[in-house]
Amino acid sequence: MKLLGTPTSPYVRKVRLVLLEKNIAHDYLIDPPREPGSLVVRVNPLGRIPALILDDETCVFDSPVIAEYVDSLNDNPILIPRDNALARMRVKRWEALADGIMDSAIAVRNERLRPEDKQEPGNITLHNKAIDRALDFAASQLGEQTWLCGDALMLADLALFSTLVYLDLRQPERDWRATQPTLLTWYSRVAARPSAQISLAEQ
Repeated sequence: MKLLGTPTSPYVRKVRLVLLEKNIAHDYLIDPPREPGSLVVRVNPLGRIPALILDDETCVFDSPVIAEYVDSLNDNPILIPRDNALARMRVKRWEALADGIMDSAIAVRNERLRPEDKQEPGNITLHNKAIDRALDFAASQLGEQTWLCGDALMLADLALFSTLVYLDLRQPERDWRATQPTLLTWYSRVAARPSAQISLAEQ
């Protein structure tokens, strides 16, 4: 299978980490959708990344769908609980929180890329406050736990890790490490994993 994406996309990073953690063979192809000749726009009707092309040429798109599909391919490890509805919901809720932070961070970046006289300061403030609240919530829910959900690494951890890497890249002035020491301890634990080391080296 082939994963199409870019090293700066937090959604791509999440999927890449899932593939690496589960040791699933794949080719990772850097393919910005805006570049002329991009394969992404030919295989994904939405023209977005990540896009996962299966061996039969089926294209799987949208990072939560890809992550769930990939997790179903083997049991080593299981990143999304399968037999406990409440545990599954908790992992998927963490993913939704992480993806929501990504959405807001990208909205802020896109707003700031506009000419200064065309920017909407209220929109930037709205999304930055959402990020603040979400990070506070994440820290309060994590507490003293080793992992976000239970006693093992889950999709929840990979999703939030990808989000924080993106904040480092696009909002370095936020300095979440100083304001969220609880998250920093957990982040360092995830960052030490081989999958994270590979992913970080690619950006």
